[in-house]
Amino acid sequence: MLNLALVQFRPRKAAYDANLARVQEIFRDLAGDPEPPGLVVFPEAALTGYFLEGGVRELARTAEQLFSDLSGAHAAAKAPPMDVILGFYELFETRLYNSALAATLGGPGAGIRHVHRKIFLPTYGVFDEERFVDPGRDVRAFDLAWGRCAALVCEDAWHSLVPTLAALDGALVIVVVSASPARGPHPSPAGEPGMRPGSVRRWDRVAQQVAGEHGVYVVLAQLAGFEGGKGLQGASIVAGPSGDVIAGGPLFEEAIIRVPLDLEAIERARADSPMLSDLEMRLPFLASRLSGLAGGVAAEPGDQAAARPPAHSRARPRSRPPEGDPLTIDPELTRRWLVEFIRDEVVRRRGFSKAVIGVSGGVDSAVVAFLAAEALGADQVTAVRMPYRHSSPDSLAHAQLVIDQLGVQAETVDISDGVDGLAARLGDQPSPARLGNIMARMRMITLFDRSAALDALPLGTGNKTERLFGYFTWHADDAPPVNPVGDLFKSQVWALARHLGVPEVIVTKPASADLVAGQTDEGDFGIRYPRADGILHWLLLGYAPDAITGLGFSIEEIALVRRRLDATHWKRRLPTVAMLSQTAIGEYYLRPVDY
Repeated sequence: MLNLALVQFRPRKAAYDANLARVQEIFRDLAGDPEPPGLVVFPEAALTGYFLEGGVRELARTAEQLFSDLSGAHAAAKAPPMDVILGFYELFETRLYNSALAATLGGPGAGIRHVHRKIFLPTYGVFDEERFVDPGRDVRAFDLAWGRCAALVCEDAWHSLVPTLAALDGALVIVVVSASPARGPHPSPAGEPGMRPGSVRRWDRVAQQVAGEHGVYVVLAQLAGFEGGKGLQGASIVAGPSGDVIAGGPLFEEAIIRVPLDLEAIERARADSPMLSDLEMRLPFLASRLSGLAGGVAAEPGDQAAARPPAHSRARPRSRPPEGDPLTIDPELTRRWLVEFIRDEVVRRRGFSKAVIGVSGGVDSAVVAFLAAEALGADQVTAVRMPYRHSSPDSLAHAQLVIDQLGVQAETVDISDGVDGLAARLGDQPSPARLGNIMARMRMITLFDRSAALDALPLGTGNKTERLFGYFTWHADDAPPVNPVGDLFKSQVWALARHLGVPEVIVTKPASADLVAGQTDEGDFGIRYPRADGILHWLLLGYAPDAITGLGFSIEEIALVRRRLDATHWKRRLPTVAMLSQTAIGEYYLRPVDY
């Protein structure tokens, strides 16, 4: 038996020393086990956080430095000898890598056993690794006291050739250290467990496939928590040599998963399904072909490989969108996701215990209030009503419904004098639209002042549809530093609101900014929210308008949505600054928001 401790870790961003101190606490905790682990696994970038951008160069360590630091923590914890695999940003021979260190801590055999440098660097979507680190070029297994092991980093495991090479090199346990952001709050397919993001299900399949195909244990260690709004999913797993999941970690949360690995089960699994043995027998015949492909050997006559399209053909506009409603969410998973996001972002990342929310009587602010009350406690949330003298009485009444149902703290600040006082001192009488912008900015002045007075972080309430349409006042509605619902289309906010128990009168009433009498969002847009949401979804995924029309949307609707989307990119960015140097902020000097 090999006693494994899989540590699902939530680091503080860029706080290497503080994270190392927490590792020491974990070593001390594990030392108290009746049977201390022989192998302890931490995730990718465990001591720094994953999304570092230009901060990689500040926080990278040599393997020798990291081994020394871990050895010191291990000795201070008075822990017995153990093997450790931990992901880190590495400085090696003047280059930076995303690496995994395998080392033995304590005892006469202490030392570095292996360093694996990540081969496949994701540079797409939210990832930009190739800009900041170099790729590794090799994968090897290595020996530990209990047997042969291999370490991979995140995307390495998604390319089947890499774990195959590790298994062919004799690995009995393949450890994958990862920092995967959760994606896909959609209902699980039939037959699959619920309450799991689509990215978690995908990782489960990868781990089980590798384990079952090669008759090995696969240990997947994931970071947990949130980094700049990206939910590092946790949900670490251990897959057995028959392809079954034998242990798993919780979603988003820290955990230590202790599980004994029966290494003799590998022999039984390989006897029942000798796929690795079959591969070894055929490998000499396949190796020449593999070598030819890697070396760019010319295709033989009639070989269709020569006619393959270039790898970047994916940049072409997409066609034939899949059927079904892509905006359907799993509301319970979404609730849990956003509650954990608020806890992590407000308390753990920014050090606040309270939040303040402008509660307008609309569905967006109601949903944020419900989520915040659950995340922080009702007594830690202050709902601020900020009416203007022309505001609809329903807005005040509906906001009070939320306050009463949740039991949150409440304040009412009438902004009429401030708005009218400024308007009276302008050179001309503001138009209704200009007056509405003054109201919106006065509300943010009020909200941020209450934030300072109450030592509470302001939470934003703008939904994804509004943000993409630019339907907000710049440096007003978009000003709060944390927004739980900014990646939910309006139709998804409605679905979540019903699940949370938001009063039905709020969910069903026409959405309105309530800046001008009789104003409604859909009247301003010229299109209903569900129609706009569907078009926006397909446009953002890269589908061409003629493909979207096949889903029942008109050319006129699509053109309307595209005009609003294309005309408002500037509202979703920081101010444009003339770039004069190679240290321009946001262009060369890059640090994530939570650094």
